Amino acid sequence: MRVGSDEEATRSPRQGNSEWLRGARIVGVLGVFYRPEGRMGEPEAVEFLLSDSQSVLLTCASDGTLHVGAGTWPHLPDWCVPAAQWEFAAMANLPQPPEGGWTVLSTEERRDERGEVHEAVIRCEGGRFVVIGGDTVGIRFTRGHRGAASAT
Repeated sequence: MRVGSDEEATRSPRQGNSEWLRGARIVGVLGVFYRPEGRMGEPEAVEFLLSDSQSVLLTCASDGTLHVGAGTWPHLPDWCVPAAQWEFAAMANLPQPPEGGWTVLSTEERRDERGEVHEAVIRCEGGRFVVIGGDTVGIRFTRGHRGAASAT
């Protein structure tokens, strides 16, 4: 995946615009859960694992906005304190990735009236991920032709 100019690449997959994952291959999606609460609820964050060994972390702030940044896979984010009470876990409501992963066709950041990101849409071959900020992170996968927009 290219980040910045054709000649340079950085650790962070975010490009500063809504096309921060275009061309990447998603090979896994894990939730970051606070274990004392169990996995019954929504995750505190979602980490997209990429085929190039990078990852992207989507988490919500106290105001419900969604923050997108470089992940730390296989390590938990720094804010998971104490670390023994947190874990990565598969998301039961998401499909397993196809062989080789999902190729990202485009991404979109949806903003609120203040200009803050509250939702991210990651369109892939075969469907799209919708990640929503709030008290916790909500995520769903909608199947569709080449990740085309569909009613949610």
